[in-house]
Amino acid sequence: MTTNTILLLLLSLIIAGGLSFFQYLYKVKSKSKVNLLLTFLRFLSVFSLLVLLINPIVTTKKLEIVKTPLPIVIDNSNSISFLNAKEKAVELAQKLTSNSAIQEKFEVQSYLFDTDFRQSDSLSFKGTQTNLDLVAKNLKSVYKNAFYPTVIITDGNQTSGNDYVYSFNENNKVYPLVLGDTTKVLDLKINQLNVNRYAFLKNKFPVEVFLQYSGDKNITANFSISQGNEVLNKQSVSFSASKRMAVVNVLLPANKVGLQVYKAKIESKVSEKNTFNNTKNFAVEVIDQKTTVAIVSSTNHPDIAVLKRAIESNLQHKVVLLKPNDVKSLQDYNVLILYQPTSAFKSIFEANKKANLNTFTVTGTSTDFSFLNQEQNNFVFKMSGQDEDYQANFDTHFNLFEMENIGFENFPPLQNSFGTITPNGEVNVLLSAKIRNIDTKAPLLSFVENQGRRSAYLFGENSWKWNMQSHIDTQSFEKYDIFINKIIQYLASNNAKKSLVVNHESFYNSGETIEITSQYFNKNYDFDEKARLTIAVTNIKTKQTKNYDLLKGNNIYKVNLDGLVAGSYNFSVKELNSKTSYSGHFEILDFDIEKQFVNPDVQKLKQLASQTKGAAFYPDQIDVLIKTLLKNEEYKPVQKDVVTKSPLIDWKWLLVLIAIFLSTEWFVRKYNGML
Repeated sequence: MTTNTILLLLLSLIIAGGLSFFQYLYKVKSKSKVNLLLTFLRFLSVFSLLVLLINPIVTTKKLEIVKTPLPIVIDNSNSISFLNAKEKAVELAQKLTSNSAIQEKFEVQSYLFDTDFRQSDSLSFKGTQTNLDLVAKNLKSVYKNAFYPTVIITDGNQTSGNDYVYSFNENNKVYPLVLGDTTKVLDLKINQLNVNRYAFLKNKFPVEVFLQYSGDKNITANFSISQGNEVLNKQSVSFSASKRMAVVNVLLPANKVGLQVYKAKIESKVSEKNTFNNTKNFAVEVIDQKTTVAIVSSTNHPDIAVLKRAIESNLQHKVVLLKPNDVKSLQDYNVLILYQPTSAFKSIFEANKKANLNTFTVTGTSTDFSFLNQEQNNFVFKMSGQDEDYQANFDTHFNLFEMENIGFENFPPLQNSFGTITPNGEVNVLLSAKIRNIDTKAPLLSFVENQGRRSAYLFGENSWKWNMQSHIDTQSFEKYDIFINKIIQYLASNNAKKSLVVNHESFYNSGETIEITSQYFNKNYDFDEKARLTIAVTNIKTKQTKNYDLLKGNNIYKVNLDGLVAGSYNFSVKELNSKTSYSGHFEILDFDIEKQFVNPDVQKLKQLASQTKGAAFYPDQIDVLIKTLLKNEEYKPVQKDVVTKSPLIDWKWLLVLIAIFLSTEWFVRKYNGML
């Protein structure tokens, strides 16, 4: 206690004693035992109340023995069951945790892990992933700055997370207990398969497959890729004791739109212990994204040829050159480029009111701006008859889509009529105009989205010079081509704002996290935090439907669908207040990554033990592991002085005593007729 507190307590004693004496003993003729009792009770109650007001801090000290923590971490993944080691895992864990000598020396704490890390409650060995890296991160968090050993009961076959060998604290020893049969057996395995998630219709897409062999014999295996009952590719692959890896590259045709599921398989005449890792399903979504761009112009200009070449550098784009009077219908086109429109374009604008195509308007010295003022309402043009050169200034805050500054400030100027260009609403400016290095803040290249229609405007001709300058700077047309194709890509997609936006993959692998996210916007297109979103998921084969609620996160709603079996599913997300809905489809491919192993990864576990100066043990060496832990003199209990400081106001019994003192005083006075 501080000096001030002690002085206040002494003052409280004096005040409590003075008040009690004044009320019951001062000028009293006969000082009976009742008066003395009442004086004492009043003194206790007043003093206790004053002490509560002072609220001194009470400090207590006690000695505490702190044992070294010993986390025992058990692999709860499905691979332990597949390797027929789950009974042995339970036996080893129980032998460690129940050993009295271990309990006396260590603070034993049991954990389990698979896709998650948690305290051990009940082992199921049904985890769909093995993440040893997660174990390392959690142990560092739980036992921060502590010095302790760790026992991990596992097969060491990690299926997710970073390499665990270097994840653990190298100052804390790790003792892996290796589960599973370590006898090497012949095994063929599809170790990895690389393929793009998307392919374009009528194109070929590459598939890269890494094959692995475990064995000492020379064998020839058959590798094939099939779709349904049709074999698309088949070839022989040879392996030997010196050739244990092979890489197969295949080009497959994309002949049908939609999600296409394939099966890769490797097999031989030799029987194998594990055939689950001989096949792997994969899927590719084939999309038809052929975009036809019509460039309409009444004049000949180098810009048109450069635009055509740049757009067609993307094989999914096709360009058609048209004169205004040649256009009969716009239904065959996806995007319109209107090059220097004049009154001759009247029929084009009228036809597009029905076709509703997105447009890219390029103006110049031959443009009829009075006509443009009549036919569009995104900009108001007040132009003179004088021509002017405009240089580009890149806007770093442009975020409509990702765009790199390819050196626009160093490109030659574009030519356009001099005047003022005033936006008539919200405009996204990618390039603003400069006249002789003076920023005019006027748009040079801008984008507008109005009532679901997208428009782009380039206010200047001679962009062919930009193409040439870009080639001079980089020895390639690639950057300019990407610049033009990003504009076309933006115009080709007509994603108007929707109130309900749902994000999901077309397919998932079994065991992966299956998460669907959604956003719901009100009429002002603000995120609605009060939305009520549900999802109904139906298995197409069994017709079984499961319903879930989407949980609100940070400006997003999401649902986790882990636990669904492999198969095809239709789903529908619905907002209950507005009845807005979204329907979709996904497929879960039959692939159990935990069944891809025939042996524990002994080498990796030994590397982990060596990295942390521990040692790896096998199940029949459990007694040796226990002796190693007990004999290690580094792990000794520590005696600590535990100082506890608590304010007196936290003592609830003091309030009870005050109540008892006051009640007793009242009762005594009442009994003796002093009230």
